[in-house]
Amino acid sequence: MDIILQYFSDFTPLQLQQLTALDAVYREWNEKINVISRKDIDSLYEKHVLHSLSIAAAVDIPAGTQVLDLGTGGGFPGIPLAIFFPEVQFHLVDSIGKKIKVVEAVVEALELKNVTTAHSRAEEIKNRRFDVVVSRAVAPLGDLWRWSKPLLKKAQSGKQKAESDEEAASGLICLKGGDLSQEISESGCAPTLLDIYELFPLEYFKEKYVVLVTR
Repeated sequence: MDIILQYFSDFTPLQLQQLTALDAVYREWNEKINVISRKDIDSLYEKHVLHSLSIAAAVDIPAGTQVLDLGTGGGFPGIPLAIFFPEVQFHLVDSIGKKIKVVEAVVEALELKNVTTAHSRAEEIKNRRFDVVVSRAVAPLGDLWRWSKPLLKKAQSGKQKAESDEEAASGLICLKGGDLSQEISESGCAPTLLDIYELFPLEYFKEKYVVLVTR
Protein backbone atom coordinates (compact mmCIF):
# COMPACT_ATOMS: atom_id res chain seq x y z
CA MET A 1 0.00 0.00 0.00
CA ASP A 2 2.86 2.42 0.71
CA ILE A 3 3.60 2.79 -2.98
CA ILE A 4 -0.01 3.82 -3.67
CA LEU A 5 0.08 6.40 -0.88
CA GLN A 6 3.21 7.97 -2.36
CA TYR A 7 1.11 9.19 -5.29
CA PHE A 8 -2.46 9.36 -3.97
CA SER A 9 -3.55 10.67 -0.60
CA ASP A 10 -7.19 11.69 -0.71
CA PHE A 11 -8.78 8.34 0.13
CA THR A 12 -11.76 7.75 2.40
CA PRO A 13 -11.41 5.16 5.20
CA LEU A 14 -13.51 2.75 3.11
CA GLN A 15 -11.25 3.16 0.07
CA LEU A 16 -8.17 2.56 2.22
CA GLN A 17 -9.80 -0.54 3.66
CA GLN A 18 -10.65 -1.85 0.20
CA LEU A 19 -7.21 -1.15 -1.24
CA THR A 20 -5.51 -2.79 1.74
CA ALA A 21 -7.76 -5.86 1.43
CA LEU A 22 -6.67 -6.50 -2.17
CA ASP A 23 -3.44 -8.19 -1.10
CA ALA A 24 -4.98 -10.95 1.02
CA VAL A 25 -7.90 -11.55 -1.36
CA TYR A 26 -5.69 -11.89 -4.43
CA ARG A 27 -3.18 -14.09 -2.62
CA GLU A 28 -5.96 -16.42 -1.49
CA TRP A 29 -7.52 -16.69 -4.95
CA ASN A 30 -4.21 -16.89 -6.77
CA GLU A 31 -3.49 -20.12 -4.89
CA LYS A 32 -6.66 -21.60 -6.42
CA ILE A 33 -6.72 -19.96 -9.85
CA ASN A 34 -3.53 -18.40 -11.17
CA VAL A 35 -4.61 -15.02 -12.54
CA ILE A 36 -1.46 -13.14 -11.49
CA SER A 37 1.96 -14.62 -12.20
CA ARG A 38 3.65 -16.06 -9.12
CA LYS A 39 6.58 -13.66 -9.47
CA ASP A 40 4.25 -10.65 -9.67
CA ILE A 41 2.02 -11.33 -6.67
CA ASP A 42 4.56 -9.72 -4.32
CA SER A 43 4.48 -6.63 -6.56
CA LEU A 44 0.69 -6.49 -6.70
CA TYR A 45 0.44 -2.84 -5.70
CA GLU A 46 3.11 -1.56 -8.09
CA LYS A 47 2.56 -3.73 -11.17
CA HIS A 48 -1.21 -4.08 -11.01
CA VAL A 49 -2.89 -1.58 -8.67
CA LEU A 50 -0.72 1.50 -9.31
CA HIS A 51 -0.50 0.63 -13.01
CA SER A 52 -4.31 0.55 -13.15
CA LEU A 53 -4.54 3.84 -11.26
CA SER A 54 -2.34 5.57 -13.85
CA ILE A 55 -5.64 6.01 -15.71
CA ALA A 56 -7.05 7.89 -12.71
CA ALA A 57 -3.93 10.05 -12.60
CA ALA A 58 -4.21 10.83 -16.32
CA VAL A 59 -7.95 11.51 -16.80
CA ASP A 60 -11.04 12.38 -14.80
CA ILE A 61 -13.98 9.98 -14.85
CA PRO A 62 -17.03 11.89 -13.57
CA ALA A 63 -19.74 10.42 -11.34
CA GLY A 64 -22.37 8.54 -13.31
CA THR A 65 -20.01 7.52 -16.11
CA GLN A 66 -20.52 4.00 -17.49
CA VAL A 67 -17.19 2.18 -17.98
CA LEU A 68 -16.53 -1.18 -19.64
CA ASP A 69 -13.33 -3.04 -18.71
CA LEU A 70 -12.71 -5.19 -21.78
CA GLY A 71 -10.68 -8.34 -21.12
CA THR A 72 -10.37 -7.55 -17.43
CA GLY A 73 -8.33 -10.67 -16.62
CA GLY A 74 -7.98 -10.72 -12.84
CA GLY A 75 -9.79 -7.39 -12.54
CA PHE A 76 -7.31 -4.84 -13.85
CA PRO A 77 -7.63 -1.97 -14.42
CA GLY A 78 -11.33 -2.20 -13.44
CA ILE A 79 -11.21 -3.07 -9.73
CA PRO A 80 -8.65 -0.42 -8.64
CA LEU A 81 -10.52 2.15 -10.74
CA ALA A 82 -13.83 1.13 -9.18
CA ILE A 83 -12.35 1.69 -5.72
CA PHE A 84 -10.94 5.06 -6.80
CA PHE A 85 -14.18 6.20 -8.49
CA PRO A 86 -17.02 4.88 -6.28
CA GLU A 87 -19.64 7.00 -8.09
CA VAL A 88 -18.72 5.53 -11.50
CA GLN A 89 -20.34 2.32 -12.78
CA PHE A 90 -17.97 -0.41 -14.01
CA HIS A 91 -18.81 -3.52 -16.05
CA LEU A 92 -15.92 -6.01 -16.10
CA VAL A 93 -15.92 -8.69 -18.80
CA ASP A 94 -13.56 -11.47 -19.84
CA SER A 95 -13.90 -14.40 -22.21
CA ILE A 96 -12.21 -16.76 -19.70
CA GLY A 97 -14.67 -17.98 -17.08
CA LYS A 98 -12.17 -18.77 -14.31
CA LYS A 99 -10.83 -15.21 -14.42
CA ILE A 100 -14.31 -13.75 -14.02
CA LYS A 101 -14.84 -16.14 -11.09
CA VAL A 102 -11.87 -14.51 -9.33
CA VAL A 103 -13.10 -11.03 -10.21
CA GLU A 104 -16.54 -11.81 -8.78
CA ALA A 105 -14.95 -13.10 -5.56
CA VAL A 106 -12.85 -9.94 -5.20
CA VAL A 107 -15.85 -7.70 -5.87
CA GLU A 108 -17.85 -9.60 -3.23
CA ALA A 109 -15.04 -9.55 -0.65
CA LEU A 110 -14.55 -5.79 -1.06
CA GLU A 111 -18.32 -5.16 -1.23
CA LEU A 112 -17.92 -3.05 -4.37
CA LYS A 113 -21.41 -1.80 -5.17
CA ASN A 114 -20.45 -0.12 -8.45
CA VAL A 115 -19.18 -3.22 -10.30
CA THR A 116 -20.97 -5.77 -12.45
CA THR A 117 -19.28 -8.67 -14.23
CA ALA A 118 -19.89 -10.97 -17.18
CA HIS A 119 -18.23 -13.99 -18.76
CA SER A 120 -18.38 -12.54 -22.26
CA ARG A 121 -16.52 -11.46 -25.35
CA ALA A 122 -16.87 -7.89 -26.63
CA GLU A 123 -18.89 -9.05 -29.64
CA GLU A 124 -21.44 -10.71 -27.34
CA ILE A 125 -22.37 -7.53 -25.45
CA LYS A 126 -25.76 -6.46 -26.78
CA ASN A 127 -28.09 -3.55 -26.00
CA ARG A 128 -25.55 -1.76 -23.80
CA ARG A 129 -23.47 1.34 -24.48
CA PHE A 130 -20.69 2.85 -22.41
CA ASP A 131 -19.04 6.26 -22.07
CA VAL A 132 -15.58 4.75 -21.74
CA VAL A 133 -13.89 1.44 -22.54
CA VAL A 134 -10.73 0.62 -20.57
CA SER A 135 -8.35 -2.25 -21.21
CA ARG A 136 -4.88 -3.42 -20.29
CA ALA A 137 -2.79 -4.76 -23.19
CA VAL A 138 -5.14 -7.59 -24.12
CA ALA A 139 -4.92 -7.07 -27.89
CA PRO A 140 -3.45 -4.78 -30.56
CA LEU A 141 -4.81 -1.23 -30.54
CA GLY A 142 -6.62 -1.68 -33.85
CA ASP A 143 -8.57 -4.66 -32.50
CA LEU A 144 -9.36 -2.91 -29.24
CA TRP A 145 -10.74 0.10 -31.13
CA ARG A 146 -12.75 -2.10 -33.52
CA TRP A 147 -14.32 -3.93 -30.57
CA SER A 148 -14.88 -0.74 -28.58
CA LYS A 149 -16.50 1.50 -31.20
CA PRO A 150 -19.86 -0.33 -31.35
CA LEU A 151 -20.04 -0.31 -27.53
CA LEU A 152 -19.43 3.42 -27.07
CA LYS A 153 -22.21 5.95 -26.74
CA LYS A 154 -22.44 8.43 -29.57
CA ALA A 155 -20.25 11.51 -29.25
CA GLN A 156 -21.88 14.51 -27.62
CA SER A 157 -22.98 17.43 -29.73
CA GLY A 158 -21.14 20.74 -29.40
CA LYS A 159 -23.77 22.23 -27.09
CA GLN A 160 -23.91 19.16 -24.86
CA LYS A 161 -20.14 19.07 -24.64
CA ALA A 162 -19.95 22.74 -23.72
CA GLU A 163 -22.35 22.11 -20.84
CA SER A 164 -20.41 19.09 -19.58
CA ASP A 165 -16.90 18.54 -18.25
CA GLU A 166 -14.74 18.76 -21.38
CA GLU A 167 -11.86 17.09 -19.59
CA ALA A 168 -13.96 14.04 -18.75
CA ALA A 169 -12.82 10.72 -20.09
CA SER A 170 -14.45 9.31 -23.21
CA GLY A 171 -13.65 6.72 -25.86
CA LEU A 172 -11.04 3.99 -25.39
CA ILE A 173 -8.39 4.22 -22.68
CA CYS A 174 -5.86 1.40 -22.63
CA LEU A 175 -2.58 0.61 -20.93
CA LYS A 176 0.25 -0.43 -23.23
CA GLY A 177 4.03 -0.65 -23.22
CA GLY A 178 7.06 -0.65 -25.49
CA ASP A 179 7.48 0.86 -28.96
CA LEU A 180 3.92 1.41 -30.14
CA SER A 181 4.70 3.15 -33.44
CA GLN A 182 3.92 0.19 -35.73
CA GLU A 183 0.86 -0.83 -33.71
CA ILE A 184 -0.51 2.72 -33.88
CA SER A 185 0.24 2.95 -37.59
CA GLU A 186 -1.60 -0.31 -38.30
CA SER A 187 -4.55 0.66 -36.09
CA GLY A 188 -5.66 3.62 -38.19
CA CYS A 189 -6.18 5.52 -34.90
CA ALA A 190 -4.66 8.83 -33.85
CA PRO A 191 -4.27 8.24 -30.11
CA THR A 192 -2.88 10.48 -27.39
CA LEU A 193 -0.06 8.85 -25.42
CA LEU A 194 0.59 9.78 -21.80
CA ASP A 195 3.90 8.55 -20.38
CA ILE A 196 3.22 6.74 -17.09
CA TYR A 197 6.86 7.21 -16.04
CA GLU A 198 6.17 10.95 -15.87
CA LEU A 199 3.30 10.25 -13.45
CA PHE A 200 5.10 7.58 -11.43
CA PRO A 201 8.89 7.77 -11.93
CA LEU A 202 9.58 4.14 -11.12
CA GLU A 203 11.71 1.78 -13.21
CA TYR A 204 8.76 -0.53 -13.90
CA PHE A 205 6.86 2.23 -15.71
CA LYS A 206 9.53 3.14 -18.25
CA GLU A 207 8.07 2.83 -21.76
CA LYS A 208 4.56 2.28 -20.41
CA TYR A 209 1.71 4.51 -21.56
CA VAL A 210 -1.90 5.45 -21.04
CA VAL A 211 -3.28 5.41 -24.60
CA LEU A 212 -6.40 7.48 -25.32
CA VAL A 213 -8.48 7.10 -28.46
CA THR A 214 -11.45 9.46 -28.70
CA ARG A 215 -14.26 9.42 -31.23
